[in-house]
Amino acid sequence: MPSIFSRIVSGELPAYKVAEDDQHLAFLDITPLVEGHTLVIPKKEVDYIFDLPPAELAALHQFAQRVAKGVKAAVPCKRIGVAVIGLEVPHAHIHLIPMKQVADMNFANPKIKVADARMQELAAAIAAQVPGSGANSSTATAALTSQARHATPEANDAAAPAATSDATLHQLQQLTQGLEYMSESEAPLEAVSYPAPAGALTDAALATLAGVPAATQVEKQELTYFLRNHTADNGVLGNPELANRFKALQMYLKQELNNVQVYRFGSGPQVPVLVLGEADGDKLAGFKTVLTET
Repeated sequence: MPSIFSRIVSGELPAYKVAEDDQHLAFLDITPLVEGHTLVIPKKEVDYIFDLPPAELAALHQFAQRVAKGVKAAVPCKRIGVAVIGLEVPHAHIHLIPMKQVADMNFANPKIKVADARMQELAAAIAAQVPGSGANSSTATAALTSQARHATPEANDAAAPAATSDATLHQLQQLTQGLEYMSESEAPLEAVSYPAPAGALTDAALATLAGVPAATQVEKQELTYFLRNHTADNGVLGNPELANRFKALQMYLKQELNNVQVYRFGSGPQVPVLVLGEADGDKLAGFKTVLTET
């Protein structure tokens, strides 16, 4: 299963691109520490950055240097911080982070949420400043249109409040396609998107979304715990490709949605499950499935 970054390289997933050449790609982090937080990757999928051949490692850093100069020119800051963590996505990448103070580089800080329009603005501004690329209009245009290419026709209207949620549902449908939750029986994962209920998200409101009686007991679980068997190295079926797909789904939910939560309704043998988070446009999005417990 290709990494999330390889799927961005192939065009399967959208990204706010800022620079690109034959071997490398740079795009904005969608869960940034600060505005302008940029990721630089080799297009070739290599898990550990120091497994790259010396010439390719040097080329990656030279490309990152060019991108860093563009970020510095476009985003007010004192310096561009550089970090390699390597635990989040199994695809080598370099973080470029605009810094006004050392604390801006602390990965324990809460990630910020940047609106789509602002992300597009930042991507275009950085792309225009990357040295050696002139105005870099092709990359800037790609950054501005990447979301529209992958969204539904309704999502192409930037003024429509449901645009982001439509795109989110579209991505969730791709990520969940063919996946099944394995318990004592198998159940497909189905992407869902609902208008957020008015007021508090009560158990009764959740039950209505799940299509069960309003008085049904609701149990909450953490997403990582719920998917723990499926995201293990070889997954529940001993299939690394399936495990990587579940990892990609989990990461997307955590990065794209706020306050993601697993809701289980009632007790066995068939337990309906909703996995929901807050999306833009007053939407709840995620997936539903069934857990079998006898």
